[in-house]
Amino acid sequence: MLIRLLRAHLSPYRGQLALVVLFQFIQTMASLYLPTLNADIIDHGVVEGDVGYIVRTGGVMLAITAVQILFTSGAVYFGARTAMAVGRDIRAAVFDRVQSFSAREVGQFGTASLITRTTNDVQQVQMLALMTFTMMVSAPIMGVGGIVLALNLDVPLSGVLLLIVPVLGAIMALIIQRMRPQFRLMQDRIDQINRVLREQITGVRVVRAFVRDTREQERFTAANTELLDVSLAVGRLTAFMFPAVMLVGNIASVAVLWYGGLRIDSHAMQVGALTAFLSYLMQILMSVMMATFMFMMVPRAEVSAERISEVLDTDSSVVPPADPVIFTGLSGRLELRDVEFRYPGAEEPVISGVGFVAGPGQITAVIGSTGAGKTTLLNLVLRLMDVTAGEVLVDGVDVRRLDPALLSRTVGFVPQKPYLFSGTVASNLRYGRPDATDEELWRALEIAQAKTFVEEMPDGLDSAIAQGGTDVSGGQRQRLAIARALVARPEIYLFDDSFSALDYATDAALRRALAAETADATVVIVAQRVATIRNADRIIVLDEGRVVGEGNHHDLLAGNDTYREIVLSQLTEAEAA
Repeated sequence: MLIRLLRAHLSPYRGQLALVVLFQFIQTMASLYLPTLNADIIDHGVVEGDVGYIVRTGGVMLAITAVQILFTSGAVYFGARTAMAVGRDIRAAVFDRVQSFSAREVGQFGTASLITRTTNDVQQVQMLALMTFTMMVSAPIMGVGGIVLALNLDVPLSGVLLLIVPVLGAIMALIIQRMRPQFRLMQDRIDQINRVLREQITGVRVVRAFVRDTREQERFTAANTELLDVSLAVGRLTAFMFPAVMLVGNIASVAVLWYGGLRIDSHAMQVGALTAFLSYLMQILMSVMMATFMFMMVPRAEVSAERISEVLDTDSSVVPPADPVIFTGLSGRLELRDVEFRYPGAEEPVISGVGFVAGPGQITAVIGSTGAGKTTLLNLVLRLMDVTAGEVLVDGVDVRRLDPALLSRTVGFVPQKPYLFSGTVASNLRYGRPDATDEELWRALEIAQAKTFVEEMPDGLDSAIAQGGTDVSGGQRQRLAIARALVARPEIYLFDDSFSALDYATDAALRRALAAETADATVVIVAQRVATIRNADRIIVLDEGRVVGEGNHHDLLAGNDTYREIVLSQLTEAEAA
């Protein structure tokens, strides 16, 4: 999975990769040539007392060192650029795929896990690519080159290499085999701690309101400790790896000195050759050390690549049309025909057999008990999910055939839990229509009954808004979200219990202003509060995902038991009438 992921995202950078390999090859060959020159200085310069030879050969070594530095710098530069570009491309690919997900896929992975996969998991793959380009490329060249040059110096002495290489390979294979499941567990624990921390930050008011600080501290401590335990297990394996390699290397060095000394004593090799052989042995061990460091990163990067690929290989259940319908002049007529939606594997549908028509200039309200499927109904219109049976039509065209951008421009949505983005009041209001003028923003704020409190803010439209709108009240957040929908001027307005945080006076004033502004548009209001929808042109009553009543307030109050029960739970008989 790791190789497949890297191959797919490295293909645009073949030219830079070729330069990295070329530069690493040149600098490694320069590094391998230096011990041979050093051996020549000892054997032909120091032993024979030839100072000129020492100076000339030393100058050559300095020139080769300069070449090595130059090409090492180039390899690191191009390698780092390529690795960072690959990380950027993978993050962009994950982000684009997540943006295409429906609510079903987001719920399948979980928000915390998607954040971890987009950040920490991509970082692991990116770091592996960086280390590969800056270290791993040169490791096999140095290892193979060192072995060849060591054999060239003395074949019998090179027999030591036949012992150390298999031993080092066995040690690394054993450690890496134990590391891989630990890294998988580590990424899962990072998901867990991310999830707990996200819940605690988002729900800090609830935590303090119920005095659950100690309980939440215990939850975080438990998640933190579990991550610590896995990290310590990985750390112990890592701590064992480098001493094991150094132990084998030092034993090999002692063996080379002992056997090399015997060969020098028998005049079978020279002192300079033994010095060069030791240097090549160290270079071989250095290449093994670099490979060890890389192999230590590979298991975690492989796990991260699997988690990234799980996201990239998951197709959204909401598929854009192959030949989208694009036209202008939409009237905004919304029709649902025998709509059904059920989750995969569910025995019963969430909604079933729902059908109604909402036309321009009409206010259609949907009411029902909690879990009746009201929000699901609006999500189907927005294509946050797709129907499993039936059709959702806008101007007679199935929303599954409409161009997604056209559908987004046609439908303005105010969710049950309005969300504001970090920025300013103006940037949030212009979210659906960036070219809106300040006059249009103030007009929308006035209709949404938000003009007064925005004027009282320090900078008016330029006043800062925190992420999620946490620096304004729930009612202010709802009114700003309604104003944002009004600025976009869509043909269809969907309000999902968007007046629940407003007091009755503000609710009534807003609905009066809204009725005048949306007189030519199709308006669908989902609400729990009867006072919000009692004056709607048509009220749809849902119960357990099915339509059990349809009509105006007075007709339903007189002839529909479900609606009457909802009304009388909020109003008296006199108020209801």
